Amino acid sequence: NDYAIWRGFDNQYWPALYFVDGHGAVRHGQFGEGSYDMAEMTIQRLLSEAGATGIVRELVRVDPQGIEAAADWDSLGSPENYLGTDRTEHFVSGIPTRLNEWSVAGDWSRGKKALTLNAPNGRILYRFHARDVNLVMGPAAKGTSIRYRVRIDGQPPGNGHGGDVDVQGQGAVTEQRLYQLIRQTPPIADRQFEIEFLDPRVEAFAFTFG
Repeated sequence: NDYAIWRGFDNQYWPALYFVDGHGAVRHGQFGEGSYDMAEMTIQRLLSEAGATGIVRELVRVDPQGIEAAADWDSLGSPENYLGTDRTEHFVSGIPTRLNEWSVAGDWSRGKKALTLNAPNGRILYRFHARDVNLVMGPAAKGTSIRYRVRIDGQPPGNGHGGDVDVQGQGAVTEQRLYQLIRQTPPIADRQFEIEFLDPRVEAFAFTFG
């Protein structure tokens, strides 16, 4: 809560893994997707040091799917971006025209950590270059559901939809988490992303791209 652990580690990355031993010392850290073998070997070593027995030394084979898949680094041209006023970059008025610019339309409140939609049919527009578009968001009130609609260059995403969107670009925000909205197939180019929330009271925290 209130970013206490995040600030305690002076963390600047997401995802971030910190491995802590039985004495409370940070023994290893790694940032971003991937490096699964190193993470598992670190866990095995710390368990052994703590006296655990019966640890299987073969590494688990990881086949990440959906949102867990590593980014397509060769085509990635958009960095993650926070939407609150504390850390955002490249916000513009009107329609974004340059790569990594973004804007909003509708009745939004901009807080330090997030955007909050006050009325239905608010939109976020983003000019991006990546295989994946993900958005960390959630309902402002627990137990509520906010419908949304996603478009790429003004059209439904079709087969380029992410795991939290159907082929028509429709989905719903039901909890605070990362939502995978777009997963394109090559060729990857500069595209215009748009998400429209049909209901109010959604909080949008950060875009990540993969």
